[in-house]
Amino acid sequence: MLNYPQLWQSGLWLAAAALNGLALFGGWAHFAQVRPGRFWKAALFCTLAIASIAVIWIGDPNLLYTLPFFLLMGLFCTRGPWAGRLAVTVIFFTLIMSISAILDTYLELLDAQAGLSQLLRLLFYGGLYLLLRRRLPEQPPSLSGQLWNLVLGLAAMPLCALIAVVLLTTRKYESSAVNAVALNQGLVVLPFALFTSLMLLLAISVLAHQERLERASQLASLRETYYQGLRQQETQVRRLRHDLRNHLTVLQGLLEAGEQHQALDYLHQMCGSPALQPRGRICENETANVVLSAKREELERQGIAADFGVSLPEKLSIADTDLCALLGNALDNAIEGVQGVPDPWVTLRCKADKGLFMLRVLNPVGGTVHPDLSTTKSDKQAHGFGLPGMEEITRRYHGTLEAGMQNGRFELVICFPIPQNPN
Repeated sequence: MLNYPQLWQSGLWLAAAALNGLALFGGWAHFAQVRPGRFWKAALFCTLAIASIAVIWIGDPNLLYTLPFFLLMGLFCTRGPWAGRLAVTVIFFTLIMSISAILDTYLELLDAQAGLSQLLRLLFYGGLYLLLRRRLPEQPPSLSGQLWNLVLGLAAMPLCALIAVVLLTTRKYESSAVNAVALNQGLVVLPFALFTSLMLLLAISVLAHQERLERASQLASLRETYYQGLRQQETQVRRLRHDLRNHLTVLQGLLEAGEQHQALDYLHQMCGSPALQPRGRICENETANVVLSAKREELERQGIAADFGVSLPEKLSIADTDLCALLGNALDNAIEGVQGVPDPWVTLRCKADKGLFMLRVLNPVGGTVHPDLSTTKSDKQAHGFGLPGMEEITRRYHGTLEAGMQNGRFELVICFPIPQNPN
């Protein structure tokens, strides 16, 4: 004979697991990049769904068994910096287990049915996602290694608090005094762990937004430098055009007087005018042209020979901030590397062909290159983020980055597929 109450309860649990998993997976995907492929997405979804309906109460040792499995699945199903993936995994584990411990422990004291606990879970996760979805990052944040380490350290505190209060006592040793202490502490610690986890997710969102603003500011600064250079060249051309009649009059007088050598010297001086130097567009893509033009000016000011070969279309489905960061950081590293070289030079080749973006930068090295390619500057807090930033962008576009010494030269090669849909 069918037991309809049990069937209803089982159906409620399955429905709650599925809906909770969807809400948690939707939030997770905004903070950590899920590996491509249905298998990894399904594995992460199932992990979140099962964890969301797991029964956890104060004094339950199952929390220790759940934690390693959750951490492994969170790391295996995502990609990117390990500190960032681990931090996001710890935050979501603390959030899920906190709400489960609150509901399962204190609803049981009220003799509430298990179905009510699952229903409240569903309302919490669904409502939380709907409330925060506009505040979530548009894409997984690309924070620096130091920021991710900081977030990971902060995430460890509510996790430790959660573990301490849940494992303070177990049901093996019945002690009303110990249980009373644990329950009273849980009323304070569990909401604190839940609130702290939510605040950490919001903090990551704020940091990601700030990083996007900094990249946009960098791009705007490069554009301003580029346009200032164009205006300066235009002013020089106008001045030269205005004085052209005088120049021709001087040349005519020198030639009529038989002063061919002086006339040639005068012509050489005119040809050396910056207004007459070839300064055409480096490529059709505006963002790349802005960055490369500004960096070429910097190379010339420092007496570094620049050899650019760029073939990028006007429309390129790569974020302007990412393209700016790749080209700008690659050339900044090259400029830093050639310091101290007798005849410095930098060669850059970049093109978009057959659905691939390819960047190659070569330069001699005048100093020490660390095996881990970290910065050689003394102020490591302010420098050394260029290569990790490029690695993060390359990973996000599912590409490869190779960097190292080849025949006494430093070589950087980046290759990744160009997204189908423009940003």
